[in-house]
Amino acid sequence: MKPLKNKVSITLDADIIEQIKILAEHDNRSFSQYINMILKEHLEHQKK
Repeated sequence: MKPLKNKVSITLDADIIEQIKILAEHDNRSFSQYINMILKEHLEHQKK
């Protein structure tokens, strides 16, 4: 079973949005999937 997801609304700088869109496309992921991946990696790094 997939984990539950919640919708959130955030405000990002335009340049950050463009960079994430490019990176997500290169990684064959959606914008949301890419942000989720980045946040998971950051949170794991913070635990160390």
